[in-house]
Amino acid sequence: MARWKRTAVPLLLALSVAGATPALAAESSATSRTEARALVRTAVQPFDQAAAQAGEQPMSDAIRPAERQTLLRYARDTWRSFDAMVVPSTGLPADYIGGDLAPATRSGYTSPTNVGGYLWSTVAARDLGLVGAREADRRVEQTLDTLGRLSFHEPSGMFYNWYDPATGTVLREWPEDGGVVHPFLSSVDNGWLAAALMVVRGAMPARAAQAQHLLDRMDFGFFYDPQGRGADFPAGLLRGGFWDEEPPGCSVTGNYRDRGPNVWYTCNHYDILNTEPRIASYIGIAMGQIPARHYYAPYRTFPASCDWSWLEQRPTGFSTSYLGVPVFEGSFEYRGLRFVPTWGGDMFEALMPAMFVPEERWGPRSWGLNHPAYVQGQIEHGLDDAEYGYWGFSPASDPRGGYAAWGVDQLGMDPGGYPSDLEGTNVDRGYEGCRPAQPARPFGDGVVTPHASFLALPYAQHAAVDNLVRLERDFDSYGPGGFYDAVAVRSGTVARRYLALDQAMVLGPIGNALSHDDIRGYFSRGQVERAIRPLLARERFSAGRSAGTDR
Repeated sequence: MARWKRTAVPLLLALSVAGATPALAAESSATSRTEARALVRTAVQPFDQAAAQAGEQPMSDAIRPAERQTLLRYARDTWRSFDAMVVPSTGLPADYIGGDLAPATRSGYTSPTNVGGYLWSTVAARDLGLVGAREADRRVEQTLDTLGRLSFHEPSGMFYNWYDPATGTVLREWPEDGGVVHPFLSSVDNGWLAAALMVVRGAMPARAAQAQHLLDRMDFGFFYDPQGRGADFPAGLLRGGFWDEEPPGCSVTGNYRDRGPNVWYTCNHYDILNTEPRIASYIGIAMGQIPARHYYAPYRTFPASCDWSWLEQRPTGFSTSYLGVPVFEGSFEYRGLRFVPTWGGDMFEALMPAMFVPEERWGPRSWGLNHPAYVQGQIEHGLDDAEYGYWGFSPASDPRGGYAAWGVDQLGMDPGGYPSDLEGTNVDRGYEGCRPAQPARPFGDGVVTPHASFLALPYAQHAAVDNLVRLERDFDSYGPGGFYDAVAVRSGTVARRYLALDQAMVLGPIGNALSHDDIRGYFSRGQVERAIRPLLARERFSAGRSAGTDR
């Protein structure tokens, strides 16, 4: 199943590639492994399972003055890339821009996620002092005005997935190769835009009514299939999205709101919890458009039976129920850590929703255990398992050209896994009692994506900043708009471009880290906290440290 939204549209983009010599990269990597291991032993927040279960686990130590200055510099340069990506006449950001920030290298397409990323990044930039309040207000007003003029699906209030950022027209031809585009409306992409509108609503009183007008027409119930897990299951699932014109390939005709003509839904549902679509679930529940019990319907892991032996590993856990919904609290294990996996093992799926919802505080016995364990797994993969010397793996540019999904295979459910290296190395530990393990292969040229370290700031602040400092020092990985999108750390090959979404996953976390969780606060106060916090507080994951380990 395609879990990552960009896999549906090939991004075969020509990249400028900068390369350190392999020998120099190898020497830097060896030095960095030693430095990083020493740092991680002291900089990663100690993982105290009992404290986390009691709701007392601090996620990160106080930020140090030098770290603050470093993060401010990163934020200032990253904002420069957003400034360059935005089309002045519309206020819409392109999907990406080349590494030299030349306007001619802007992509010819954008998405609701990109627009949302620009909106919350503008708020973060204002709070960090990178732009003045008047400029931030002017920028947001222009973008909201343009959003108000874009074509949208009127019965649901949802936006299409691809627009021309220069004209605002819905794309029917892909700018890169002339391929046919069938206009699609994505649940998760509209979720990120709605999240940004909620941030604006909370952060900018002068723009609150504009943002609320757009929010009021968005109905996430249009994506909600009450029978997504079967007619007899007490809660349903979100569809991936729908077309309002019949598309080629698999689709399911219907209309969950009985409003307007029928649409053509994706055949797939979002059926696991620890993935990015939970932002759409949170918003739909908070807005009263989706029942609260839906939160417990996505699988934590699939059941521990041989019927599911195609998955990455056999989970362990326990069965329980919440609000009458049966839940198997399954978890995976990696290097002595127990966690609820994502689909691909990447940082984006796990942590981007937590940029808006303080999940680890609201769910101390669930996300409060899972997020630190998951980040620790990414760190140990990069430093100890694969021995890259650096860490942080998430979908981003491919240093060889185009776009790819990077992750830590063993942190995800997908048996094919999102690889952490250019060679696509896959680890198959087998499925106990059902599928034998396969021989291990050595890891190759690891691809580290800087935005992943920024997402980890709440859970491993010192280690994340150290990782970024070493990436900047050891590779030609930093340009006029901040960190380039990805670096292959053994060859030194760098994807020299900036992606709007990935840059938004830099500015959002820095805004939270340096401005008292501002993005989280603007989003989650009021109706979101009242609706979502009790759901997270009720649950207990089978996550944390495995018995007999000492980390």
